Amino acid sequence: MRRRTLPAAVTAVLAGLLMTGCGQGLLAGSDDSAGPQGPIVLGMAAPMSGTSADIGPYMKNGAQLAVDEINDKGGVLGRKLRLRVEDDACDPKTAVAAAAKLVTAKIAVSVGGYCSGATLPTLPVFAKAGIPMIIPAANSDELYQQGIKSTFLINGTGTQQADAALARMTQAKAARVVVIDDNTSYAKNIASLLGPRLKKRGGPEEAASLSLTPGESDYSSTVGAVLNAKPDFVYWTGYDKEGGLLIRQLRRAGYHGRIMVADGAVSDSLAKIAGNANAEGVLATMTQTPDTIKGGEQWIAAYRKKFNSRPGPFSTQSYDAVRLAAEAVKRAGSTESGAVVTALEDIKGFPLFSGPLTFTKEHILSKGGFVILVRRGGRFVLADDEK
Repeated sequence: MRRRTLPAAVTAVLAGLLMTGCGQGLLAGSDDSAGPQGPIVLGMAAPMSGTSADIGPYMKNGAQLAVDEINDKGGVLGRKLRLRVEDDACDPKTAVAAAAKLVTAKIAVSVGGYCSGATLPTLPVFAKAGIPMIIPAANSDELYQQGIKSTFLINGTGTQQADAALARMTQAKAARVVVIDDNTSYAKNIASLLGPRLKKRGGPEEAASLSLTPGESDYSSTVGAVLNAKPDFVYWTGYDKEGGLLIRQLRRAGYHGRIMVADGAVSDSLAKIAGNANAEGVLATMTQTPDTIKGGEQWIAAYRKKFNSRPGPFSTQSYDAVRLAAEAVKRAGSTESGAVVTALEDIKGFPLFSGPLTFTKEHILSKGGFVILVRRGGRFVLADDEK
């Protein structure tokens, strides 16, 4: 796989960030209840605590960077933007409470959502309040299958990720594949979609489909089941903490075959838990990151200057969610829910890190944007020379 180059329009957008803040073309959003001159409040539910607490700050910072860049140029529709973040802890009950707080805060658009299982129960909360949702990370097919008109996903779906995983397994000439999930909505969605694809004649064979319980410290029974299945390829569809532990225990038990993880496990914490040596060479299905896109270096520099740290997983998707929300409000000319939803549906070719955006009738990306990364030298990079 060759290193992807951004389309000229996207490169121009990224290049302009440092000098112009992208002017009126990136951000807009507003809380009309605050009056015509009041701030446009964008709400984000993200994991600031719990097992995925390392992801929340990346999402918050990515969104805040977009907000600040536009505010530096005067905001949108003559109004400033404000980001309101609530902790959902990747927990359904906590997420519903977070959503309720954001509704009370009179946000114009929701730009949060990481864990699918926690995001799902917030959909009716925001829909009842008439608040459009642009979900940057959570991507279970269950999200759009609810049929809520005001919900939009800008991460590739479980179906699109399963297709990307199968393509890589086929390219690698895998013979026997074990798929392991963690019983969450997100992980089971990918696993259940991949299973039938592995049963097709002429492709890799599904040697076993396993589930484990998140939060445990010993997965020896799962490791034993993997070894008994004699696979040459293992695909983990859950999150980073359990994924890191599983990888460590698989390697210690003598499994030497390929390991690939889904996008919920693409995190430095995966390697910290697995051990750097065990994580080296692990593949991942993931949408593009600044590290993998030519021109992304400028965005990384802007992020590092502002937050004194490197951007992590889903910082760019959160940045793009704010940009998209703003663009929709700008085109709508207000924050009225119906007008914003119509504007989102009508957007064609809007430049995101994952590529030009066009929504399908289900409000998902027309192209999932998944690529294959590999852990190499302490970072996930494009697996351009991996076989």
